[in-house]
Amino acid sequence: MENKPVKKCISFPVIDFNSFKIQMLNWVNRFGIFCLLDNQQYSFSDPAFECLLAAGSKKNIRADAGNAFSQLRHFYDGVQGEWLFGHFGYDLKNEIESLQSDHPDKVGFSDLHFFVPEWVIRLEAGEVKIWGEGNLELVYGEICACSAVADKNNTGDIKVRHKISRKEYLAIIESLRQHILRGDCYEINFCQEFFAEDVEIDPLSVYNQLTELSPNPFSVFYKLHDRYCICASPERYLKKSGRRIFSQPIKGTSKREHGSFIADEKSKNYLLQSDKEKSENVMVVDLVRNDLSRICKPGSVVVDELFGIYSFPQVHQMISTVSGEIEESTNWIDCIRETFPMGSMTGAPKKKVMELIEQYEHSRRGLFSGAIGYIDPAGDFDFNVVIRSIFYNAEERYLSFQTGGGITYYSNPEDEYEESLLKAEAMRKVFQ
Repeated sequence: MENKPVKKCISFPVIDFNSFKIQMLNWVNRFGIFCLLDNQQYSFSDPAFECLLAAGSKKNIRADAGNAFSQLRHFYDGVQGEWLFGHFGYDLKNEIESLQSDHPDKVGFSDLHFFVPEWVIRLEAGEVKIWGEGNLELVYGEICACSAVADKNNTGDIKVRHKISRKEYLAIIESLRQHILRGDCYEINFCQEFFAEDVEIDPLSVYNQLTELSPNPFSVFYKLHDRYCICASPERYLKKSGRRIFSQPIKGTSKREHGSFIADEKSKNYLLQSDKEKSENVMVVDLVRNDLSRICKPGSVVVDELFGIYSFPQVHQMISTVSGEIEESTNWIDCIRETFPMGSMTGAPKKKVMELIEQYEHSRRGLFSGAIGYIDPAGDFDFNVVIRSIFYNAEERYLSFQTGGGITYYSNPEDEYEESLLKAEAMRKVFQ
C-alpha cells in the first residue's frame, strides 16, 4: 500500500510581526498561485487571524458560469478536510439568475477558481503556524532568509483613464433615478472602470503601496499565474462559523477630513443624519435578511447592528451586521449560491438591477464585486467583497479598477460622481 504524505502543523517564533509579514510576501512571490488574506490589525471585524497565506497549488478547479457550482460540489467532495482558497466572480450571476454578460473583460479571471494549497501559513503577533506536507522547518527558514524590506518604488507615473466620461456618468445616474421613479427598482449599485493599457507593474510593490495608503481589514494579494488582484477591501461578504452565518454589508460613505478633528467628526456624523445614506443601508439590510432566510432556520435571522459607523484611512463607512443559524441540510456551497452576488454590490430587486447594471455599465465586472476567501478543514469560511481593488493582467499588460455606489431616487448625480472618485483616490495615488 502506498504511503500518503503526512500533513503537519508546526508553530515557530516571530520576533517582529511586520518584518516577518514582508518576508512572507517576498517569499511567496515566487509561486504561480497564492492568496494572502490580511486583516491589517483591525479588531472590529471579529478576525479569525491577522494574516493567512496560501502558497502553491496541489489541486484546483477553474470554471465559468453555466455549471460552475455543480463542478465545485464535485471538486469539494474529493478534497473535504483540506484548506481551500479562491474566488467567486460577479458573473456567476449568469448561472444563478439566467442572465448574460456581453461587455469585454481584459482582466480575464475565471468566474470561479479554488485551489488546495501546498502550504498554509497563519501569522499572529509572536508566532507563525505552518501547515503542509514535508519539511516545514525548511519553509520557515526560507521565509526568514528573505528580505524584510518592502519594495514600494517602481510603479512609475501611469496614466489611468476613465471608461465613462463625467458627462455620460451624470446622465446615466439621472436615467437610473428615472427607473427608480417608475418602480423598476428601489436602489441600484452603479460602477465605472478606470484603466491603463500597455503598462508593466510589479504587483507586490503595488500591494505594498496600496495597503500603506489604505490599510483595510479584508485586504488580499491574490495571484493566479499572470493575473493579479490587489485588494484593500473594508467589507465582509459572508462568514460561517459552525452553524452561524454573518454578513456585514456596507452602504453609506463620507470623506475623512484629516486636517481637522471637528470637520472629520462632522463628516462622520453626516452618515447618521442623512436619510439618503440610511435608506440605502436599510434597503441592503432587508435584501441580506431575505437572502439569509433562504438558508437559515425560520426566525433565526437577526440584525445584530444597524447603522454602525466605522472609520478607515480614506473614508467613514456605515456598516450593518446580519446573522442567522444555518439549516442542518445546508452546506457551505449552498450558502454562497443562495446569497450571491452580495446585495451591497447589486441593489434591489436583485435580478432586475443586475439587468440594468449590464445595460448601463460599460465594463464587465469579472472578479470586481465578487468575493475572495477561504474554507477551512472544518468547513467554516470567510469571504470579502472585492472592492477598492486593482486588477492586472501581466500577459495583456492591462490594469483596471472600478468604483461606484448605491443609487436611490434621492441621489445627486454630481455627489455620486465625486463619491466614485473618492473611492478611487488611494488606487490612483499608487500610480502617480
